[in-house]
Amino acid sequence: MLRYAGGVTKRANSVLPLHAPADLGAAIEAAEAFYDTRGQRCVFSLGPAAGPGLDEELERRGYGLVDPTVIMAGTPGHGPAYKVRIEDRPWQGWLETWWAVDGRYGAGLSDAERICTGVPAWYAAYEEDGVALSVGRGVPQGDVLGVYCMATLPGARRRGLARAVLRALVRHAGTGSAYLVTTARNEQAQALYRGEGFEITGRYHYRVAERRSGQRM
Repeated sequence: MLRYAGGVTKRANSVLPLHAPADLGAAIEAAEAFYDTRGQRCVFSLGPAAGPGLDEELERRGYGLVDPTVIMAGTPGHGPAYKVRIEDRPWQGWLETWWAVDGRYGAGLSDAERICTGVPAWYAAYEEDGVALSVGRGVPQGDVLGVYCMATLPGARRRGLARAVLRALVRHAGTGSAYLVTTARNEQAQALYRGEGFEITGRYHYRVAERRSGQRM
């Protein structure tokens, strides 16, 4: 699956392998051509579904390994929490806080908002004086809640606000289980999520082309 969303986030702009192709080399070159025509470097998201040999072949072709990520899932508790605002769509304050923490893509906020609102979701924030200090997004998927966009402003950290947002989303969804992802190096976030009943259940990483296929040294 060749995903493209204006270049905002690797997840929404990467190849998601679903099965082993008959011709691995041709499949990689077709993906490279797809992203090259859009002015993007080719990126592969490599998880459990990636076919055998793909990761090794991409490494051989000079693709760099980026953002090793852990998938955490569990049955979170419903302990006490701050009063958290939850809406069906992101409001300006929610977007500004999320982008202030996770805005690694310059002026791509409008594209990021379009990606977020492409599926039904809930948007949660702990606010003080009208400012969203900590935010998160919950995507209902049957009996499971996917948790995304967790972000807390630097000056508001170590107050339990991310925990409060997470609990509020789970309570609002009423689901029996939830999952989320975080980078493998973010041990502090993993410790927080373990404290809420999550454990690592899987891993994935990205392979990023050194340059666009049409570029030459």
